[in-house]
Amino acid sequence: MSVAPPLKTYLAVILPPLLGVGLLANVRAQTMPTDVSLAEPSIPNARNLQDLSGRLAPTDLRVDIAKLPPSERKALGFIVSAARLMDTVYLRQVWSGNEALMLTLAGDLSSLGRKRWHAFTQNKGPWLRLDAERPFLPAIGTKPPGANFYPEDATKIELEGWMNTLKPNERESALGFFSVIRRSPNGQFQVVPYSVEYQGELLAAATLLRQAAAATEDADLRVFLEGRARAFLTNEYRESDKAWMKLSGAIEPTIGPYEVYEDGWFNAKAAFEAFVTIRDDEATQRLSSLSGHLQDVEDHLPIEAALRNPKLGAMAPIRVVNSLFCSGDANRGVQTAAFNLPNDEIVTKELGAKRTLLKNIQEAKFTQVLMPIARITLAASDRGRVTFDAFFTHILMHELMHGLGPHQAGTQSVRAALQDTYSAIEEAKADVAGLFALQYLIDKGVLDRALEASIYPTYLASAFRSIRFGITEAHAKGIALQMNAFLDAGAFVVHADGTFSTDTVKMKATVVALTKELMTLQAAGDRTKAGAILRVRATMPPTVQRALARLTRVPVDIEPRFVTADSLAH
Repeated sequence: MSVAPPLKTYLAVILPPLLGVGLLANVRAQTMPTDVSLAEPSIPNARNLQDLSGRLAPTDLRVDIAKLPPSERKALGFIVSAARLMDTVYLRQVWSGNEALMLTLAGDLSSLGRKRWHAFTQNKGPWLRLDAERPFLPAIGTKPPGANFYPEDATKIELEGWMNTLKPNERESALGFFSVIRRSPNGQFQVVPYSVEYQGELLAAATLLRQAAAATEDADLRVFLEGRARAFLTNEYRESDKAWMKLSGAIEPTIGPYEVYEDGWFNAKAAFEAFVTIRDDEATQRLSSLSGHLQDVEDHLPIEAALRNPKLGAMAPIRVVNSLFCSGDANRGVQTAAFNLPNDEIVTKELGAKRTLLKNIQEAKFTQVLMPIARITLAASDRGRVTFDAFFTHILMHELMHGLGPHQAGTQSVRAALQDTYSAIEEAKADVAGLFALQYLIDKGVLDRALEASIYPTYLASAFRSIRFGITEAHAKGIALQMNAFLDAGAFVVHADGTFSTDTVKMKATVVALTKELMTLQAAGDRTKAGAILRVRATMPPTVQRALARLTRVPVDIEPRFVTADSLAH
């Protein structure tokens, strides 16, 4: 059974910042009658919640830090402490009621109360992220699609109308990564920088990062930590993003506002998160040579030549790391296996983007989730061809492909053009284009030809893994779109016993066609067409539904327990 973070430890980190800046006084109280779950069949009881939470397999994360000198272990402790504060900020970003709800749950020491607390910490709110965001508590209602980035009483149409009245620089600020929209005392919309909205938490985090900077002997790490501390207080993140790109030491921290998945309206607002990791030098060196082939892959993408980037960013570093700690948007429901940052397109044009692979997280997913799925859903002919090397390398190519292909749709970014459809389309693009890139590099002799036998069966097993994340989640939507395309083309073959296999020839052809379709769509910036594609094709095929029904005993993902990080707490 999965175990919730110790209540005392969790509250010791979360509550002081909330209370210290007087935030709870402005949060409306939540009413949670303890007996309502018995009267509402849709609200899970204690046994149901135990089963739901148990879909994430508890996994101890132990990372060897013995070789770090005392100065770096001291710095690491301060970084972990700062990273814990990202949970506090993220809870506020998800929903304005999260803080008061957390206090209510903390006071319920019954068996049901403890299981509700566990579910809350897993999901960072009262909605089950693996179950189409349905509430697991009574009297909660549906999850706000705009999260807490916009006024609760506003509509998307109302906000769009207001934004259309703004001057270009004002509109850019309103749709910027690092601000929320609030109502002024006279009821008008106004832009509030993160540095103001989350002032108390960010000041505390900045102080800890400066203490880490003072402790470390790694000059590049010091520059990043000091720069990110300034960014938390000034709301200017670009220079610290550049400093982050240049990190090359043993400690690889990623901390701040990055991904926009939580903003279901505009995919514009960045959620706070943290990854504290230790670099795997051997694996990093082995894969780093692939970044030198990205321009060649870009030059051969199956799209019109005019849509290709004639010159990619100057750098595309690859880092293989082991995860010590994660928080905020990086630790809610399904765990991140890799990421491609920063999202600032000015930085990426100048320096490229860094692809970070969390090796110990991927190993846990492969062992505890992917292999059991393969044994149940894949035909015998494909089952034995599933390998960790193919799983790991495709995740790398997925991240690399986020940086390739069209990033502009006319005069605006693809992200701005596609809005709420962007994340699912982009994740699908990165997946399928990652297969294209793998096959291209195999055919060129850059990657071992033996890899070809395993990439497609491993991708098929991983597709079943990802679609279980919940069809409202961007990655799962993207996978559903792909699965329908491969099934329609006969590239995924369904057998009489309900198992699946791959047709390599049809896989290759469909990969090319779907890569072209999605990248061309992005270049056109056609949000209406993107929405139509997702409505029709990002659905669960019946054959897949039947296969998923056989996976009830297989974990959906892992739930990390930060053993090494907990030993570093200041």
